[in-house]
Amino acid sequence: MTVKDVTQILEAWAPLDYAEDFDNVGLLVGDPGQLVNGILVTLDTLEVVVDEAIAKKCNLIVSFHPIIFKGLSKITGKTYVERVVLKAIQNNIAIYSIHTALDNSPLGVNAQICEVLGVKRPKILLPKKGTIKKLTTYIPTAHAESVRTQLFNAGGGTLGNYSMCSFNSMGLGTFNAGEQAKPVFGKKGELHKEEEIQLSMTFASHLEKQLVKALFASHPYEEVAFEIITLENTDQNLGMGMVGELEHPMDEPSFLQHLKKTMRTGGIRHSKLLDKPISRVAVLGGSGAFAIGGALAAKADIFVTADVKYHQFYEAEGKMVIADIGHFETEQFTKNLLVGLLTKKIPNFAVTLSESITNPIKYF
Repeated sequence: MTVKDVTQILEAWAPLDYAEDFDNVGLLVGDPGQLVNGILVTLDTLEVVVDEAIAKKCNLIVSFHPIIFKGLSKITGKTYVERVVLKAIQNNIAIYSIHTALDNSPLGVNAQICEVLGVKRPKILLPKKGTIKKLTTYIPTAHAESVRTQLFNAGGGTLGNYSMCSFNSMGLGTFNAGEQAKPVFGKKGELHKEEEIQLSMTFASHLEKQLVKALFASHPYEEVAFEIITLENTDQNLGMGMVGELEHPMDEPSFLQHLKKTMRTGGIRHSKLLDKPISRVAVLGGSGAFAIGGALAAKADIFVTADVKYHQFYEAEGKMVIADIGHFETEQFTKNLLVGLLTKKIPNFAVTLSESITNPIKYF
């Protein structure tokens, strides 16, 4: 397999189109055409991780966090980032990061937290905007079925648990073919009227290129009339954080003990306890204070996240508990998730879980 073969598997699961704008995801170091000997999966790509990859003969590192977040003006080995990049290049090791593309996936970081904590029936906490588009095109009636089918095969018309969704309206199309045209119907220089179907279907925005390709490959006209717009609708199966229910409510101290044990954290920073049962739990791996309002709106009893600042704890407003369990701790199971996916997709290939502990925060 090549590096590109592996990354295509990851991107089918967590498309990079859905990463946040501030992020730096994808192949950060290396040649996409390079043959892969082995894959090392890690949360962070530090120098010790590159050393581990060398020792285990892995020439592709799949990392959750990107080692390069902003442009490097020089690579001399002066900083830890430069040393990682330099050593990876010297040893022909590619580095790939998936980060917020996986954060926004319904099968990603937050789904894993819910599974570990026993949160049932989780739903997206903050659905991502701008991820649904609509294609409208006009097809001669006799060709409508075949074009529609090809668009469905390219991923169009899928909404949640429903597929092959479209709207079709009969109408009359007109055109006058010029001298250089090669019309399928009608004659050059004459106004032609053709019964057509106006076909509309929504699709996930990351599929736009393949949908347009399928449209042009299947449409009979020399000039294909179509339009694509981005909808204001949000995809309820895509976005940051999750919220769900515990099978059995727990009192606050018991849930915090459960949280500390299952998430293997050295301590929990939390807002004032409210002396009420914990039943509805919201989670967001990594720095999630921006979603406090969303957790309140979802009527969560507790919001589990990381990197909450002093004044942000006040935003609980005495309506829920905010629990900061640590950045690494919220994302620690992510590498297991990635190993599971890659092992399932390429079972006869060497996919290794990194043994390096990359958490920079220690507890006294």
